[in-house]
Amino acid sequence: MRYAFSGYAVALTLGIVGLYSLVETARAQNFPDHAIKIIVPFPAGGTADAIPRLLSSWLSQKWGQPVVIENHSGAAGNIGAELVYRSAPDGYTLLSAPPPPLVVNQNLYPNLPFDPTKFEPIAVTAVVPNALLVNPDKIKANSVAELLDYLKKNPDQVTAANQGNGTTSHLTAELFQLMAKVKLRNVPYRGSAPALQDLLAGNVDLMFDNLGVSLALVNAGKLKLLAVASAKRLPSLPNVPALAETLPGFESAAWYAFVAPPKTPKAVVDKINADINEALRQPNIEDGLKKLSAEVFRGSPEQAAKYMHEEVERWGKVIKAANIKLQ
Repeated sequence: MRYAFSGYAVALTLGIVGLYSLVETARAQNFPDHAIKIIVPFPAGGTADAIPRLLSSWLSQKWGQPVVIENHSGAAGNIGAELVYRSAPDGYTLLSAPPPPLVVNQNLYPNLPFDPTKFEPIAVTAVVPNALLVNPDKIKANSVAELLDYLKKNPDQVTAANQGNGTTSHLTAELFQLMAKVKLRNVPYRGSAPALQDLLAGNVDLMFDNLGVSLALVNAGKLKLLAVASAKRLPSLPNVPALAETLPGFESAAWYAFVAPPKTPKAVVDKINADINEALRQPNIEDGLKKLSAEVFRGSPEQAAKYMHEEVERWGKVIKAANIKLQ
């Protein structure tokens, strides 16, 4: 009897698991049946906001439901990330974010109110090279070599705007200081848009920013682009040197990923992933990303998870080497 009961219990358990799987599959097939909310943890106006807005219009048509973008900025992306982390794990509240709240802040903040490793990765959508931008009225250097010469003669005098403590903009500046053996005065903002506004106004001297929004300002003659932080020169900007030409091995890019709250069913995650990948194949979206200097990055949730894990380790090493500590 004991063995018969044991077999019955196993069969019952397997039946429950199978039924749960069928329910989740059915739920994914019907997803979505009402509006989806995408939280962007940085202000409107930057690339972190532009990319999900570009995708949201197509996804709304695909799904036949409203896709609403909400900006919840602050604490290097932590405020918006926590909001999503504590949302229902049903796929109707998603986070679209650059590296800080997903892979960087866990190396900077000792007591995060959420666990970034528990998000359900959906997809990395795009990668945008960072670049060294200067206000031409404040910095007269026309090359990285000339800027380095000026910085070495004027240590801790040049101000560097960034998107906020712990952002790729901030960490790229720290990496630059480490490799070039120079000293900048970092000035944090709450996102790219306000930082660029102060750079344009001459309130700060330079900035490491992704090319998504800032390239238009360069083309308009309002900012000067000294170098890109890709491993090599970009085919679209063949006359702009790579920082690696002066500082061998220098490389930094911003990337943008979608994640869901912890324990979101895999079937729902896979459905959203498939539709985002389909969106990234649309010519109008590819063109829109190209205008943001973004390289399309398609792949599975597993590939997104692997990529983000590698980024945790990479930026963790920079944070440790630069001894970055948030006050």
